[in-house]
Amino acid sequence: MNIVKVLIQGYVNERNGAEFASSSTSLIVSDGINVIVDPGSDRERLLSALSDAGLTIGDIKFVVLTHTHPDHCLLAGLFEGAKVLDSDSIYGWDGSITGHDSKIPGTNIEILKTPGHDEFHCVVLVPTGDLGFVAIAGDLFWWPDGEAQQIDRDSLMNHPDKYEKDHAALVKSRELILQRADYVIPGHGKAFVIDKK
Repeated sequence: MNIVKVLIQGYVNERNGAEFASSSTSLIVSDGINVIVDPGSDRERLLSALSDAGLTIGDIKFVVLTHTHPDHCLLAGLFEGAKVLDSDSIYGWDGSITGHDSKIPGTNIEILKTPGHDEFHCVVLVPTGDLGFVAIAGDLFWWPDGEAQQIDRDSLMNHPDKYEKDHAALVKSRELILQRADYVIPGHGKAFVIDKK
């Protein structure tokens, strides 16, 4: 049984002429394997959230990065005992790089390639008992603070992404996740249920 918990709800806001951003950070527990998805860039919040969850940095076996924008990946280096995964590779702290079979090793958790926001973007799709398939979606979907989250299908498909690299690929990736997932944790903003009607 897989359990997913949002440790940090991602945010994007402006203060004193500067942008502040850190991604949603999620914890997956899969048969005793602890996985962090997108550790973000807010060190104080991350360490506090881990402590609140009763975990230390050393308890994490894998860190998955949905993409390598610093607001999602800056703190990956904290997890020295963990392997780091991206859309197609596993990285070790000895310089090793190996492939994966689109799953987090030792689990049934999928890593789906979802280009558009970034060429190498991926979504982590977690089968759970209570929420169905949970998509930890990185910036496939994201909202800055204060913007209303419209989560009907048309709004999700057409939501603007000012940082997108390939619009056609982004639309195709969003379609895939809206078909496969029941619940979405966006890169920035509140998690939401997908209406399948």
